Amino acid sequence: MSSTDIAINQTDMHHGHEEHDHHHDLNFFEKYIFSLDHKIIAKQYLFMGILWAFIGGFLSVLFRLQLGWPEATFTFLEPILGGWVQNGKIDPEFYLAMVTMHGTIMVFFVLTAGLSGTFSNFLIPLQIGARDMASGFMNMLSFWIFFLASIIMFTSLFLDSGPAGGGWTIYPPLSALPQAIQGSGTGMTLWLISMALFIISQLLGGVNYITTVINLRTKGMSMTKLPLTIWAFTLTAILGLLSFPVLLSAALLLIFDRSFGTSFFLSDIYIAGQALSNTGGSPILFQHLFWFLGHPEVYIVILPTFGIVSEVIATNSRKPIFGYRAMIGSMLGIAVLSFVVWAHHMFVTGMNPFLGSVFMFLTLIIAVPSAVKVFNWIATLWRGNIRFTSAMMFAIGFVSLFISGGLTGIILGNSALDIQLHDTYFVVAHFHLVMGAAAFFGMFCGIYHWFPKMFGRMMDEKMGFVHFWLTFIAVYLVFMPMHYVGIAGFPRRYYNWTGFETFNMFTDLNTFISIAAIIGFTAQFLFLFNFIYSMFKGRRASLNPWHSNTLEWTTPVNPGHGNWPGEIPAVYRWPYDYSKPGAAEDFIPQNVPFSETQSSNLPQERVLE
Repeated sequence: MSSTDIAINQTDMHHGHEEHDHHHDLNFFEKYIFSLDHKIIAKQYLFMGILWAFIGGFLSVLFRLQLGWPEATFTFLEPILGGWVQNGKIDPEFYLAMVTMHGTIMVFFVLTAGLSGTFSNFLIPLQIGARDMASGFMNMLSFWIFFLASIIMFTSLFLDSGPAGGGWTIYPPLSALPQAIQGSGTGMTLWLISMALFIISQLLGGVNYITTVINLRTKGMSMTKLPLTIWAFTLTAILGLLSFPVLLSAALLLIFDRSFGTSFFLSDIYIAGQALSNTGGSPILFQHLFWFLGHPEVYIVILPTFGIVSEVIATNSRKPIFGYRAMIGSMLGIAVLSFVVWAHHMFVTGMNPFLGSVFMFLTLIIAVPSAVKVFNWIATLWRGNIRFTSAMMFAIGFVSLFISGGLTGIILGNSALDIQLHDTYFVVAHFHLVMGAAAFFGMFCGIYHWFPKMFGRMMDEKMGFVHFWLTFIAVYLVFMPMHYVGIAGFPRRYYNWTGFETFNMFTDLNTFISIAAIIGFTAQFLFLFNFIYSMFKGRRASLNPWHSNTLEWTTPVNPGHGNWPGEIPAVYRWPYDYSKPGAAEDFIPQNVPFSETQSSNLPQERVLE
């Protein structure tokens, strides 16, 4: 089997059909479980991402119940949460653990592994014209290491002492001292082990993605003919390769502090009046290491959706993407700047004001390439012959959320304002809009758009529209009021705020936010039903249902391992020849030579053949 897979990874154009035939004798486990086929691995990432999304969403509903009705009793939760609910009241330390796990799950396991793992795996070989990833074995290994990390993280939810506490940023000393709180014990140890495995998984995947794009493009597929999706996935992988090892080092040093008596992040600590022996460490050092990953991580989450949304908007506007090279340049600018803005998360750590002004300047500058992308998306939509598919609705919703959340980022990028708003619900609202909800909208956009290629069937569009509107309205009803309470000073991560008279005026607003959050979470079950039902009972898809130009739509409806049964098509043009004057149809696929489109060729294109 291994020799066959090596042959497929060579992308031999002359023997593609024979290679494809060799895979008919694979057993069930080789074909669907320990598969080397990038499409199967992409589906595995997708299924795991959806599972984690519902777990993370359920945790958010639990702590929104506490915030919306802080004095109420929830006896119905006792069979679900066991000892963590006593007499109908959620345990305060478990509340902090739920907040910690919600952030960890959503940022890393859903919006990093689930999003990039799905679409990078699925689309890179198909859109660049390759049989598979550069290394099928490494690709498989990356998923199963992620699966192992998931098992360890999931197991921590059932510990007697509870999962990791202290926030998803796991700042020391809470994360460095096992005796600090319940969530600092075994749960934190499992968190660190799981994250170390997760990072290894992401590094294996990232090396594969970059190598595949550089080396396995089909004939004619120059870098300037790549779809914007591929540019986005490649830059995302580069960001991960450069930044994830820093978090891995922080996690390893934290393990040393916890288990081997070192003091990288600890100094002058007292517990129950007793001084610990740790001296010389700095918890601020951990913050630098964490946020050196943490801010590129924001773009590791959102960059793939930039590419997905660009592709869907161009396809469903029936127009060429506006400013193709500017879109690439803006993503490159974002990728570079994302490495030099991490300390805007640390304005309240006592840093030198001059250094703070440098990071403030760089943070505000990164808004420029982001604005370029927004302008180009709107310009592509302008006067387009728009088809309002479910994918297109989520793409437009993504642009709306990105604008709304991005504007508040300019406010938080100002150090004088951030010092006042730090650790309030204003920050929660900002990053949930611009990174959380927006990234989910990009993920839904991609699922609805490429579902026919993944499963050979169509998702139900009417259910897709209902899913969109319920989710879109719920997101704004949840996070827009949070800006208001944040400006008023309402702090994040508080289990119960009724003891503070100044915050009691927000009782009704917190109840309103919690109701909207529950409605938004419930709406996702409509998507889940649509997704599962359509996999088996959905209307069968045609070869190119969206009339798109990219190469994946030239494969069979259900492509086998190797993607193309014969030779891989060559590429002659960029991927956005939509509604070209003089053309017989409003789309011209990338593999159509210019000699076949004489009536629509531009002057510079007439000399290409």
